[in-house]
Amino acid sequence: MRRSFFFVFVGIGGAAILLWLGFWQMQRLEWKLGVIADIDARIEAAPIPLPDVLDPENDAYLPVEVRGVVEPEYLRVLVSQKEIGAGYRIISAMDMGGRRVLLDRGFMLVDQTEVPVHEGSETVRGNLQWPQEVDGFTPEPDVAKNIWFARDVAAMAAALNTEETFVVSKQTSFDDGPISPLPVDTTAIPNDHLSYAITWFSLAAIWIAMTLAFTLRARRAPKQTS
Repeated sequence: MRRSFFFVFVGIGGAAILLWLGFWQMQRLEWKLGVIADIDARIEAAPIPLPDVLDPENDAYLPVEVRGVVEPEYLRVLVSQKEIGAGYRIISAMDMGGRRVLLDRGFMLVDQTEVPVHEGSETVRGNLQWPQEVDGFTPEPDVAKNIWFARDVAAMAAALNTEETFVVSKQTSFDDGPISPLPVDTTAIPNDHLSYAITWFSLAAIWIAMTLAFTLRARRAPKQTS
């Protein structure tokens, strides 16, 4: 009897904890979906002129319209596109007359070497972003080959003599082929809460089944007699 009570006590306690973790992950899922929906709405909003003062936290994803000269110097960031292959993000400076910003023009395949040059003032619609892609494992840029391995806003701004403002192109007034824009979206935002919830609920079910099995075994066990 005491063994059965012990198994039931442990089983209920363990199942309660696992179920709580599963429901907590469902709450986190609802919160994350709300955050992503807010960001999507922000990305798709009507663009505004580039503000004079920017905050990397509050102005992330802000849709803007900038006009200026896309300078011929550029940096190449090695990336890979699913079902397309390896290529480069092309980062140029845009001189807006009075301020210079970084412009992420988009993706170009590695075997395409001719980056188009544009003369005169052009208009770009896109979104502000301050990508956090650099960590302790990121290789240093190969300056001789003009190959970068992450979008390092501060280092790129220094290399192209711009402010640390990063505009990711979405639509341009000019043909920039063979470069294809890679607009900002929310696909890279991690959202694994549903899989975590399923894992916790599955563990709770297994825990309950094991508790029932041990309890029944304990009750069926023959009593010892002296």
